[in-house]
Amino acid sequence: MFAHLPATLRLGDLEVCRLGFGAMQLPGPRVWGQPADPARARDVLRRAIELGINLIDTSWYYGPLVANQLIAETLYPYPSHLVIATKLGGMRNPDSTWGCALRPEELREGCETDLRTLRREQVDVVHLRWTRGAEVPFRESLDAMIALQAEGKIRHLGISNVTLPQLHDALGRTPLVSVENLLNVAAGPRRLVHLSQAVVEHEAEVLALCEARGIAFLPFYSLAIPAAGPLASPAVASIAARRGVSEAQVGIAWQLARSPIMLPIPGTGSPAHLHDNWAARTIALDAAEIAAITSARA
Repeated sequence: MFAHLPATLRLGDLEVCRLGFGAMQLPGPRVWGQPADPARARDVLRRAIELGINLIDTSWYYGPLVANQLIAETLYPYPSHLVIATKLGGMRNPDSTWGCALRPEELREGCETDLRTLRREQVDVVHLRWTRGAEVPFRESLDAMIALQAEGKIRHLGISNVTLPQLHDALGRTPLVSVENLLNVAAGPRRLVHLSQAVVEHEAEVLALCEARGIAFLPFYSLAIPAAGPLASPAVASIAARRGVSEAQVGIAWQLARSPIMLPIPGTGSPAHLHDNWAARTIALDAAEIAAITSARA
């Protein structure tokens, strides 16, 4: 039972539960290589489906390849109601660092890799994951994604890690079903000068535009921020202690309360944490609690 409705959202012609699962934590440490316990990772995926989660967010470069392979090994043939979302535009360097792959030929190769490793002929939703400072013009990468959709390899398009002007630009060229940007209880617009500042500084405007257009907003880094640590908010800690729940659960509940088009995708490699995340949908934050968390992010 979702305390903050609606319980589902539409991604184009696809209906999904308004709490998905992010596959980024399924591979090994630093999202690199096989997990220490592959059986446990597969158990997480099976339990996610059993709970009622029907959106999995993944990418070929998680591992790389590892997250997609675990999903296919565990869930294929896929339930008819399962929606798989991926993202293109990133890559992994041999030393496990992250890089960008935004040239049209790189996006095409990434799409083919997603299709092959997921055993799909078409990916339900694919996000163009933008990297600030990329050498490729945004429109060139976006047009490459539009071409892949026209070929039938992508069902619906989304964009990720984008600014408000980029969102306006993209909507002028193609329909979008989702935006995947950084948003959590620790990621206030003035607290992230070092990380995606251009993305978060117009957070409210991006959310408002998504609401007006019926575009789902998938907050990435739902429960932590790399290099900035886990959730660290006195307001969140106080509410969690008073309610007898975890800070992570309060964080997810706040996301669900923040906007009716918010679709959190918290990830985990732990069955216990998966159940805790799922239970967060039942936490009904009141107006004062929502305001306190929102104010603390500034």
